[in-house]
Amino acid sequence: MAQWTSAVGSTQLARLLTSQQARPAGAGARRPPAYRALADGIRLLVLEGRVPVAARLPAERELAVALSVSRTTVAAAYEALRTEGFLESRRGAGSWTAVPAGNPLPARGLEPLPPEAVGSMIDLGCAALPAPEPWLTRAVQGALEELPPYAHTHGDYPAGLPALRAMLAERYTARGIPTMPEQIMVTTGAMGAIDAICHLFAGRGERIAVESPSYANILQLMREAGARLVPVAMAEGLRGWDLDRWRQVLRDAAPRLAYVVADFHNPTGALADEDQRRQLVDAARSAGTVLVVDETMSELGLDDVEMPRPVCGFDPAGATVITVGSASKAFWAGMRIGWVRAAPDVIRSLVAARAYADLGTPVLEQLAVNWLLSTGGWREAVNVRRAQARDNRDALVAAVRRELPGWEFEVPHGGLTLWVRTGGLSGSRLAEVGERVGVRVPSGPRFGVDGAFEGYVRLPFTVGGAVADEAAVRLAAAARLVEKGAGGGMQAPQSFVA
Repeated sequence: MAQWTSAVGSTQLARLLTSQQARPAGAGARRPPAYRALADGIRLLVLEGRVPVAARLPAERELAVALSVSRTTVAAAYEALRTEGFLESRRGAGSWTAVPAGNPLPARGLEPLPPEAVGSMIDLGCAALPAPEPWLTRAVQGALEELPPYAHTHGDYPAGLPALRAMLAERYTARGIPTMPEQIMVTTGAMGAIDAICHLFAGRGERIAVESPSYANILQLMREAGARLVPVAMAEGLRGWDLDRWRQVLRDAAPRLAYVVADFHNPTGALADEDQRRQLVDAARSAGTVLVVDETMSELGLDDVEMPRPVCGFDPAGATVITVGSASKAFWAGMRIGWVRAAPDVIRSLVAARAYADLGTPVLEQLAVNWLLSTGGWREAVNVRRAQARDNRDALVAAVRRELPGWEFEVPHGGLTLWVRTGGLSGSRLAEVGERVGVRVPSGPRFGVDGAFEGYVRLPFTVGGAVADEAAVRLAAAARLVEKGAGGGMQAPQSFVA
């Protein structure tokens, strides 16, 4: 019986490998043998989670053709990987990826750092802040007071608690988007909302257009659902969407869904203006594409900027835009409450499909969010969150500019993330070495499709003060090690010419 559970094609693997761009070796620097560079590249893809563990690799001859190298080079690379514990083989079954004993399985998303590692590792992997107290405690206390009537029911509310649906509808109406409770479904976080939307609208093999870069966990969710991702490059810096590219993709690829983050985009921090929003809705409507708009960052404006109208404001009939919101970024990630705003028939379809998924969202958490929204606690908590994120952003920006002056970025006016060009260094190498020197940072390719953005990392505004200073010091130490090609196969990726 084969030991592999998935397969990676030769063309796909070649594309991932050749995406590992790095700074050219300096004069006199020794280049590793071609087989060694190839083995290092595959090993790094496994450690990054971009090639899963137990994935069958292409046959030696197939990969050699795809990379335009000799079969001897591929055979030697595979043998090196077997020796190091990153590859297992059996006659008749092929070769599949593995991790050596004692190594943690690579994370394919951006999972929070395990609690036992908090003392020794600065975590810049998860863009989430601690709860804004005392508002979490007050919200839970308020929820407990409201709980008794619900405790006498079965507790399953597939569309969400009526009180919370009404409150969320009122909030959209107050923003100038008339909304009925029948247009709202409460979900288990934004991830739960987008998962439900993808399963309803985009079956296995359907195309979904996504910003490039985009939020890593959503990209992985869509891959796991069998979607064919169609990347659409963002405009440079913080200018938002490239509408010419969007129109071309929507016209030529005709994706069933498109997923966008208009407000303080994750990871770039870009804020799409009103004209971009109007044009994208018009283009999606013309193409017959459902536009899924993620508003999880919309309340995290950190500077004095005027917020554009919500994207759904340009789709009054509700036939094109589905909006997703969440308490996770504006309040606390541990409050797993999200929601969908859509046309009533879409909500009914989502609710009906939910009977075969999770049945509903926890009642106590819904009551807590409803308490916050109905008492003014939400507004106060968000103000606390903004102040904390603003201070962290300013501290992190200053520290990175001081310790890594060659790294390039634009400072966003909101959100929780900084998208950083690493001066020609491999983001994947920085992520791997960073773990060794005590700082956890996600590399750029996690936010792209097929290995894009190797020269980037994402830095969230989750630490401030002395911790931000230390994080930048450790990142600088990791950068120096990557530049030197420090041991353990950490040399920058080279070409695979035999």
